[in-house]
Formats: sequence, C-alpha cells, structure tokens
Amino acid sequence: MTYLEIVNRVLRRLREQEVQSLTANTYSTLIADLVNEVKREVENSWNWSALRTTLTATTSNDLFNYVLTGTGTRFRVLDVINDTTNTYIENRPGTWFDRQFLMATVQKAAPAYYNFNGVDENGDTQVDVFPIPDGIYDLRFNVILPQADLVNTTDVLTIPAPLVIEGTIARAISERGEDGGFMEQEQRFRNMLADYIAIEAGHRPEETVWYPS
Repeated sequence: MTYLEIVNRVLRRLREQEVQSLTANTYSTLIADLVNEVKREVENSWNWSALRTTLTATTSNDLFNYVLTGTGTRFRVLDVINDTTNTYIENRPGTWFDRQFLMATVQKAAPAYYNFNGVDENGDTQVDVFPIPDGIYDLRFNVILPQADLVNTTDVLTIPAPLVIEGTIARAISERGEDGGFMEQEQRFRNMLADYIAIEAGHRPEETVWYPS
C-alpha cells in the first residue's frame, strides 16, 4: 500500500475528505507525519520478515574498519557470518577490542569477532573486525533493517499496512483530544499488533525460545 493510500484510508476512517497529495492541507500533512511515527513504532516492536536483509562487507588486507552502507543506526543484528571460512563471527565489546589492539603483536587472520564503532559522515554504522584481516573475506550481516521514512506519495510501505493505519487513527484521535475514543482505538491497535506478532512468531518459533548457554 502506498503512502498516499494509507493517508487516505486513515482520513476516511476519521470521516475526513480524501486528498490527492500528502500536503493538500494542514490535516493531511499531520496525518502523513503520524503515519511515519507509527511506522517506526511498529518496526521497533518485532523482527518483521519484511525487514530482514543481508548486508555484506568484503575485507582487505590490514584493514579492520568497515562501513555498512545504508544502515543508519536503527538496524538489529540477527547473526554475522564469515562467508569465506563458513564460520559465525561473534560480538565483542569495545574494551575487548582495545585490549587486542594494545598488544605488542596484533593478530592477523580471518575475522572472528566484530564490534560496532560509531558512524561515518553519512550516518551509517562502522564496524571493526578482529583479527585484522590478512586477506579478502566476505562477511555477511543478517539484520533487521527498518525502512526509511515514507516521503513520496507512491512510496510503498514494507511492514503490514493495517497496523500502521490502526495506529495512526489512534494517534489522530488522541491529537483531537477525544480521550474515550483514543483508548478504545489504541487497544484495537495493540490487539492487532499482538496478533500480527503472534503469526510471525509462529513462522520462527526458535526465535522466541531462550536457550541457556
């Protein structure tokens, strides 16, 4: 469903006039803003299948810092794999990395550990790997990567549109000051969110079970 279609669906439910553009009037502009606000909330609530993707980094000899282009900082890591050696790469804290780099002789080999270390000038996350690569290795970061905010009328929402619609209606009712209606609509949104999460959790039951290490 497109950005404009979502806004018009919300407007209809609120008994407002549909629009041809997102900024047709001050109210449609407000609804458009609320759509992105709710979108972010829903994205943060679960590891949605629609947001799963793989980021790649190819190492070079003696270079331990890489930029995950296009990530921003909102992504969540599922796992990291050294595709060249067919091994998992484990996370280590920054203090652990500091200790490795302070050694008189720093280890060079296939990367086996990673640590996120700030962002670059574009706001994308930087990652350090260790040991320092002694050659070319293909690294795969399996992540949950939220969609960028919707901007254009034809932008298509990635996550389930009904959730964003119901959540936006609740926010719009709250903005109007209709307390009773807000509570009812907010509960409707929360119930629907729980139902969608339960459905997706059934696809990957192993992700909802805690295994002792």
